[in-house]
Amino acid sequence: MQTRIGTLYEKVSSRGVSSYSLELWHDGLNKHRMIRGESVAIVRMKASLQVEEWDQRWQALEERRLQKAQKTASRLQQEENKALAAEQTLDAQRELEGLANILRATLDVDDTLDWDSLKDRTPFPEAKPVMGKQPPEPKMAELPPEPNPADRKYNPPLGILEWLIPSRRARLKEAAAQVLAEDRKHWTQMVAIARSSFAAALQSHEQLVAENKRSHDQLVTEWAERRNRYNAEKFEEHSEVDAKKASYEAGDPETIIEYCDLVLSSSDYPAYFPQEFDLDYEASAKTLVVDYKLPAPDDLPRLKSVKYIPSRGEFEEQFISDPQASKLYDDVLYQVTLRTVHELLEADYIGALDSVVFNGIVTAVDRATGKEVTSCILSLRANRNEFTEINLEQVDPKACFKSLKGVGSSKLHGLAAVAPIMQLSREDRRFVSSYEVVSSLDEGVNLAAIGWEDFEHLIRELFEKEFSVGGGEVKVTQASRDGGVDAIAFDPDPIRGGKIVIQAKRYTNTVGVGAVRDLYGTVMNEGANKGILVTTSDFGPDSYAFATGKPLVLLNGGNLLHMLQKHGHKARIDLREAKVLASGA
Repeated sequence: MQTRIGTLYEKVSSRGVSSYSLELWHDGLNKHRMIRGESVAIVRMKASLQVEEWDQRWQALEERRLQKAQKTASRLQQEENKALAAEQTLDAQRELEGLANILRATLDVDDTLDWDSLKDRTPFPEAKPVMGKQPPEPKMAELPPEPNPADRKYNPPLGILEWLIPSRRARLKEAAAQVLAEDRKHWTQMVAIARSSFAAALQSHEQLVAENKRSHDQLVTEWAERRNRYNAEKFEEHSEVDAKKASYEAGDPETIIEYCDLVLSSSDYPAYFPQEFDLDYEASAKTLVVDYKLPAPDDLPRLKSVKYIPSRGEFEEQFISDPQASKLYDDVLYQVTLRTVHELLEADYIGALDSVVFNGIVTAVDRATGKEVTSCILSLRANRNEFTEINLEQVDPKACFKSLKGVGSSKLHGLAAVAPIMQLSREDRRFVSSYEVVSSLDEGVNLAAIGWEDFEHLIRELFEKEFSVGGGEVKVTQASRDGGVDAIAFDPDPIRGGKIVIQAKRYTNTVGVGAVRDLYGTVMNEGANKGILVTTSDFGPDSYAFATGKPLVLLNGGNLLHMLQKHGHKARIDLREAKVLASGA
């Protein structure tokens, strides 16, 4: 079963920049992926790598199925069946051991992308045309011997009568001379014919050789043209890779995303891992956000051993227990989280990533409704300096995840949804659709560019909706000169409620740690239970680090749009446009 390749689509942005996408499916593996890139060559290269990987996976699965079928059919004797059971047991144990060591498996691998590996250096596949064997040069036919007057044929012996009668002797000599003349005439004709035939054959041979040479020269010319086109295409593709490398090393955000995509695509996982992900990069905070699709609990293997029962002539499979499977699943997800962060930071040789946010996404059937649901079940923000000091060979994955302030249920196999620590949206995905819209807000409104009063009203109304479910109340207290707005929320919930300080910053630049410190001071002065800082832009790594362990919640532009969606509003955030409008350009 081969990978199905969709149509290559071109998309032109409002700035006239083209991007391309190509959809891939593999029905046998139940895989689907959308390949995106800024050039046709890069998209095709990435698609080629993905197709090759899927085809190799499928071939390996087919070989295993075939081997299993062949072994099962051929091993009829008990000893052979016992050996087969032992082999399958060994395979099952190796599979489980591999899952238990998913993190350790990548530590000896250099995850830095080898740009040259992206260059297809396959030589031109056609051999240069070879001149065929030429026809043999003609040879002149062997000529008959020239009649010799001294031959006996032309000198008949004279009898006694010829000696006695001169006239008789003269007639005999005349007859012999006539025979010689006729033979000479015939010989001359035969020689002329032979020489004429040889000349014609020689001319025909020369013409055939010349025609063969012309045909060969034409084939060589056409071959050279195809080879030159092939080499030119390869040169162009290699130049694009070199340009992509230069763009990455120059810190271009889109190229950084593509580079990280290639790094994660190169990571080797078992076939039952989706290995699908979506990436985004916030250049101002040097933060990469990874929405990573993880396997569902039922996707992981549970086979522990296989035993052959001679009395029944059957194979009996034994599986790990439900608690063991749950523990294995949780451990695998923690390992994948740490492994992904490790691979990205190790591959980042230009220092583009100060931090990585990993959001683990799982699609599984909800046992309560029977419907398939997709949710984020764990989220981690890892800072480079802190993460690179960890000895990943010795850590307990769950304990390491918790020490890094990762968010997730204590039992990941329960698939309890959590709010991602951070979500970044690309410009073309910042529109939020809903079924209910306030009159002053639509998907064309840029929140980063609206007036202060409108922004104040929006924040107040948004948090009123957020807290009104539990009978809460929100009051705006003042609008700050820097474009923020302070509000106080009162949540009557006896457990999680209390007084909450809310501050919003309508910023187009990254919110500094000073604003987070100010909010924390306000929370302490007000005797509040919690502080919430929401912005249209984003927060730097220092801000997140300061807020860790404190009763503070940081909501960036992506979180703000998510809240709007939750309460029936839609809008967009375009920081670049807001900066242009603010400058009067």
